Amino acid sequence: MKEKPFRTILGISFFTGTIDESLDLAKKGGLVVMPSGPNLADLPFEPEYQEAIMKSDLVLLDSGFLKFVWWLRMRERLPRNSGLKFLVKLVSDVEFLKNQATFWVMPSEEETLLNKVWLKNRGIALEDEDCYVSPIYTKGQIEDQTLKDILLNKRPRFIVINIAGGVQEKLGYYLRCELDYKPTIICTGAAIAFLTGQQAVIPPWADRYYLGWLLRCIKAPSRYIPRYWRARRLFNLIWRYRDESPG
Repeated sequence: MKEKPFRTILGISFFTGTIDESLDLAKKGGLVVMPSGPNLADLPFEPEYQEAIMKSDLVLLDSGFLKFVWWLRMRERLPRNSGLKFLVKLVSDVEFLKNQATFWVMPSEEETLLNKVWLKNRGIALEDEDCYVSPIYTKGQIEDQTLKDILLNKRPRFIVINIAGGVQEKLGYYLRCELDYKPTIICTGAAIAFLTGQQAVIPPWADRYYLGWLLRCIKAPSRYIPRYWRARRLFNLIWRYRDESPG
């Protein structure tokens, strides 16, 4: 019997199959997340975030640091499917390219314009009503009645959330619980910003060798060095808890 392509780490069931298999699963509907190392390091301190990740329908192993620490602790090599790789695959999918199939949650008006241009060049022409600029959500549990009402009216098949990690997963979980139908809710965070050049451009070779974090730190050191330094706590969490939840 073929072993199921999942591995439980810190109480989270990570998908360990191929990128094509992950896309096939995602298209069945539900919440798809790709948690970063720094956010996973905050699991014991962010109960709402932990609940959102643990109750997601599909969790991709995006963090190269998580993969490395797991190998040190368990001597098991796990495949990595990055959010960037997933997004590139997603925007070329025939079902995703259908008119009015997608809705995008954006971090700002400026990034909305840039993202729309990039997507249009790849055959995805978005109208203003296909995008929503998120407010600044407060810490803790997230609710957004305005966004919920828009989605209940439009009922898109795919909802792509492009806001900060640690926040987008909670918003996605809220929507999955509140909507009366089952769209695919994908939390891709900064992935599209790498492709449009809004953040450090990450070529395929850099993503393949887990160097995205380094390019981000070089481009904006004051913003990203503290963020990735925080990820060091993930080492102790995995060493202590392995497959068990830290809280």
